[in-house]
Amino acid sequence: MIDGKGAAAVGLPGQERWTRSGVRLRRVSGADGRWNWLFVPGGPGLGSESLLGLARAVEVPGTVWLVDLPGDGSNRSVPQIPESPYELWPQVLAETVDELDDVVMVGHSTGGMFMLATPELEGRLAGLALVSSAPHAGWRETFAQWALAHPLPGLEEAAAAYGQDPNDRTLRALTLIAAAWNFTPAALADGRAVLEGLPYCQDAVAWADTHFDDTYQARWTPAASSVPTLVVSGSQDRVVDQSLWYQDAAFDRPHVLRRTIENASHFPWLEDPHAVRTAFADLTALLERT
Repeated sequence: MIDGKGAAAVGLPGQERWTRSGVRLRRVSGADGRWNWLFVPGGPGLGSESLLGLARAVEVPGTVWLVDLPGDGSNRSVPQIPESPYELWPQVLAETVDELDDVVMVGHSTGGMFMLATPELEGRLAGLALVSSAPHAGWRETFAQWALAHPLPGLEEAAAAYGQDPNDRTLRALTLIAAAWNFTPAALADGRAVLEGLPYCQDAVAWADTHFDDTYQARWTPAASSVPTLVVSGSQDRVVDQSLWYQDAAFDRPHVLRRTIENASHFPWLEDPHAVRTAFADLTALLERT
């Protein structure tokens, strides 16, 4: 397995399964409790390997699974993947709920946006956790302005190489150059180690760039279904503007917990795993009262 220090096998041996349309679930851990926790990665293109540290840090009751959409991350070139997997994105996520009982879905960044863009999930989840995510695409303009004001050495060259030949290799190089935007200085070394071990998938990035990123708007919210929800993020997240949650009344409900991890960034479990674990414990307590 990887834990932020490099790449290796992910999940327990013999604990992989696919839905009928090629969504892959990999079982990471199991503990007492009825919940099935499904961790959906951001990016896209980074793969669920990016969430292994989070999946371990939260120490939630029940069974923990890493989820990869068909054609994302390392979930490629296997017989279970359909010929045109991106045509199924992101609504294919709904298939995962049919696979298991008492599902709590956890989405990081774009993964959370994929979840909120899939109205078929409404009323079918036991719980929801949105980590460093957003309710709509307004975060992109804010990030673009911030990035312009905070250039990084070598970024212009890496972006040009990626633009001329977008592939998994140039995507990886660009992401590693931009690592400082995703982590606080204290977590940068560990963050780079995580990024270095990921599979990368340019085809997934290209799909999102054309079909999702600029037009994303949540198509359902926890307001109507009263599903227990956790919105958690780092106070220093410069990638996805977290103030957007406070501008949306649908996320201002008694069953929506909002937790800010101080001195943490876009991957807050790297800076403060204990605080993230506490936030998920609060969600678990809410689930058990529901």
